[in-house]
Amino acid sequence: MIVTDTHCHLYWNSFDEDRSEVLARARAAGVQRMVVVGTEVETSRSAAELAESDPEIWCSAGIHPHDAEGSDPVARERIRELASRERCVAVGETGLDWFKEFSPREAQLDSFAWHLDLAADLDKPVIVHCRDAHEATADLVSSHRLRRGVMHCYAYGPDELAPYLEAGYHVSFSGVVTYPRNEANREAARQVPLDRILVETDSPFLAPQGHRGKRNEPALVVPILERVAELRGMTPSELAEVTSANAARLFGLPGS
Repeated sequence: MIVTDTHCHLYWNSFDEDRSEVLARARAAGVQRMVVVGTEVETSRSAAELAESDPEIWCSAGIHPHDAEGSDPVARERIRELASRERCVAVGETGLDWFKEFSPREAQLDSFAWHLDLAADLDKPVIVHCRDAHEATADLVSSHRLRRGVMHCYAYGPDELAPYLEAGYHVSFSGVVTYPRNEANREAARQVPLDRILVETDSPFLAPQGHRGKRNEPALVVPILERVAELRGMTPSELAEVTSANAARLFGLPGS
């Protein structure tokens, strides 16, 4: 079973003491491919360094909505350079977060629009964060010329899927789909077209049920995959093959 974790943050300092062991556990669990996602200039650079160090790791470059207020011309030029590299397969993590609002909404909207333009210019998909900002996110996604991206860590239900699917986006499910109270999210996982579904950890965050309160890591994408497979009446191996093929096609990985 070959599994792809389409969204992790392996440069996070909680991995500094045992990163090699984390990677070994991932490979032992069948998680062969990982996309390490940047959230501002320095983490995007760190993600690029990890991708250069391992042939089965790829990276993205972007500025998270929490850091959108710092999305100035200098930062944007550095992100553009990193996103243009061969090992960088996506632009982001970008998007909108109306829950914490660490950056003003106006700055988030401007930064998100810039990332969408950059992704279209580079012909790469965009990785979108959306928390408590569905309507504004859907408006930008629907109105933009870019038709290639992923709704990362999708936390909504089936009723919110339409604008993202109509825009050609993939939908990625995380540990959130395993939490007992998230039946709407599980119903969304049942309804996403099979050729658009992905799985991820968002590690070190959002560990799946049974591991909550602990550091998440790429090996734990397997119980997420198993839960989604159960919801869809598939075996884990069948869904692993589908989601890995979807990731390869979306990100332009070898074998796509």
